[in-house]
Amino acid sequence: MSTPTSAAIRVALVDDQALFRAGVRMLVESQADLEVVGEAGNGAEAIELAGRERPDVVLMDIRMPVLDGIEATRAILGAGPAAAGSPAPRIIVLTTFDLDEAAARAIRAGASGFVLKDADPEFLLAAIRTVHAGSAVIAAGATQELFEHFGRSASPVPSEFAELTDRERQIFDLAARGLSNAEIAAHEFVSEATVKTHVSRVLAKLGLRDRVQLVVYAFEHGLRD
Repeated sequence: MSTPTSAAIRVALVDDQALFRAGVRMLVESQADLEVVGEAGNGAEAIELAGRERPDVVLMDIRMPVLDGIEATRAILGAGPAAAGSPAPRIIVLTTFDLDEAAARAIRAGASGFVLKDADPEFLLAAIRTVHAGSAVIAAGATQELFEHFGRSASPVPSEFAELTDRERQIFDLAARGLSNAEIAAHEFVSEATVKTHVSRVLAKLGLRDRVQLVVYAFEHGLRD
């Protein structure tokens, strides 16, 4: 087991199966840059855990007793930052099916992506690091397929979209396709730092939490090419 670094990503595990949590804990704690800060067996416990430990990333099962992962996600993200000013955690929902309407609902509630429970261990570790960095969408193709399958009819484009500059709309279009900062930078012949700045401005203007919410926004308002 690796010793976490001082800047380790703080991870909380939420699942009603203790054996599954134990396996994920062992995997996460084998990484020097990751640290498990707590476990919960249902959504109600998850809310309490998130408020107490302020993790960076929560791995959240969807189907649990007492309170499911969708409502727990909504409650945790709706609580806002703690008094100390720490940001709300990124939440990755765990599901058994790749086309799971509950996963789509959890993402609409604010989750930053989904991972299959039988995913390769290295993929899960990469997903934790990806959502923490905020530079890409987890499994962009699978996420887009999920919303193509369970998407809503396009609703009117909100007025704030008109506030984007032409350049920001270009970046929006590329990010909505699931491209990472590095991929957008290569496509547009600019630095990743420039892309990060543009993406941050787009998210702020549209009132979106992260990149996966940008993908959902594009789907639900008919803004995909």
